[in-house]
Amino acid sequence: MTGLVYITGASSGIGQALALQYYRAGWRLALVARRTTELQAWAQAQELSTDRFAIYGADVCDIAAITGAGQACITAQGLPDVVIANAGISVGIDSAILDDIEVMRRVYATNNIGLAATFQPFIAPMLQRRSGALVGIASVAGIRGLPGHAAYCSSKAAVISYCESLRGECRPHGVKVVTIAPGYIDTPLTRENRYSMPFLMQPQDFAERAFQAISEGASLRFIPWQMGVVARILRLLPNAVFDRLLAGRPRKHRQGE
Repeated sequence: MTGLVYITGASSGIGQALALQYYRAGWRLALVARRTTELQAWAQAQELSTDRFAIYGADVCDIAAITGAGQACITAQGLPDVVIANAGISVGIDSAILDDIEVMRRVYATNNIGLAATFQPFIAPMLQRRSGALVGIASVAGIRGLPGHAAYCSSKAAVISYCESLRGECRPHGVKVVTIAPGYIDTPLTRENRYSMPFLMQPQDFAERAFQAISEGASLRFIPWQMGVVARILRLLPNAVFDRLLAGRPRKHRQGE
């Protein structure tokens, strides 16, 4: 099966790898990013055929802009078969510091409100058509809260719960909602982490497995599977054991660090 895939956060990392994976599989692309110049340069470097992709400039934090990009895609290219809400940010915070509350608001605006706004233009038309897939990129970090990661972990936990709710709403109408929970992927978001990253994957390896999961209509897929096992074990640990295990673990970089 081939069709049209709509991907946010397509200018780097996971989004770019997913775009290339779908393109190589014969799909048409609708690519969304704030940095459209960089995205255009990448498309040219990859020698993407101009009749098989379009670029839309939007910041997912701007509800009017991202919903407008979705409507523009429907008008210009038609209703996508797959919509991947990939755009996200990962920043460490310290809730004792006032400025970090604003950082937390920005993480939620991107990772949660931005995801819902990405899906919004496509839901009713997909339900009417009775086909399509809405894909939320969550994280293994959404399974338990890690010290210094309060904003990111809680935002990705919300992605998992939101997509689960949406799946129940869409399933009777033939529309799939797929949640992908990556482990550690070698992207600009992870390269400055100051702690070990087990089972680190290259973006294209992740994209191949995500493509398969989306094609299968998986409700929730951890990639790689080993991190899914780790996540489930952590979820089952008593709080006292979990707290001792995480004691002294380096925190994620705060904004500006």
